Amino acid sequence: MTRRVLLVTHTGRPEALTAALELTTGLMDAGIEVAALAEEADELHALQRHIDGVLVAGSEDPARDCELVICLGGDGTILRGAEIVHGSEVPLLGVNLGHVGFLAELEREDISEIVQRVVARDFTVEVRLTLDITVRAGDRVIHECWALNEATVEKAARERMLEVVIEVDGRPLSTVGADGVVMATPTGSTAYAFSAGGPVVWPEVEALLLVPISAHALFARPLVVGPSSRLAVEVLTDTEGTGVLWCDGRRRYELLPGSRIEAVASDRPVLLARMTSGPFTDRLVGKFRLPVDGWRGQPRSST
Repeated sequence: MTRRVLLVTHTGRPEALTAALELTTGLMDAGIEVAALAEEADELHALQRHIDGVLVAGSEDPARDCELVICLGGDGTILRGAEIVHGSEVPLLGVNLGHVGFLAELEREDISEIVQRVVARDFTVEVRLTLDITVRAGDRVIHECWALNEATVEKAARERMLEVVIEVDGRPLSTVGADGVVMATPTGSTAYAFSAGGPVVWPEVEALLLVPISAHALFARPLVVGPSSRLAVEVLTDTEGTGVLWCDGRRRYELLPGSRIEAVASDRPVLLARMTSGPFTDRLVGKFRLPVDGWRGQPRSST
């Protein structure tokens, strides 16, 4: 049976094109087909000039018949890849060419190892919780979307504060004036929610997070609730400013006063391919360059 991999590339980065060329060469030499997104095909001229046989993925379902989607870029590129695999059984592998690249599994210098591991199917798969987001106006559903990291209700104008009511499990918790509210997954706890002062939640913990952004309220602490909870943010009808809903910082929807935004755990996850076996603690230390000098604990066994 023919094996195929879909390549998603940040074509604006020259190093991404170089990495794509190296990766594609190695996979095709091993007999694995490589497909590229139609909108990237023209920009991936380096691939097309040096290699014959790179396929153009279909626009309806780019990951169809693929065993893996490999993203070359930063977290934004990986989130774009997540949109492709969302709800499918195709895992996503991120290769960091950005700064922190928290969603990425490996770095640019690991390309040759990636080729070997993909050829040998030598990786594990993690199931990552996602959010289903519903926007309501009264009893009407006016918008639906999803998020891997977070859904953020934000003020639309810099000079205006957004007045909202925060709700958990159908009960009001607090009215706050804020720059916004982040509703996040454990995967997103190291993204926008982290910058807003939220806690870091280990990926295997099934939970939802709610983190107010620069809130003016007596009670505006980050919240961690169970996976079956329902979070909601209601934009007050008499708020002075309008709001904006962002899902993963990529999909935008304008909110009017009176809008209600609900977030629940989705039954359509994203699968992440993993090629490293270290604990999440090591990932935190490595990605955030945390100081651990003076630690006197037991080192990990090499076996």
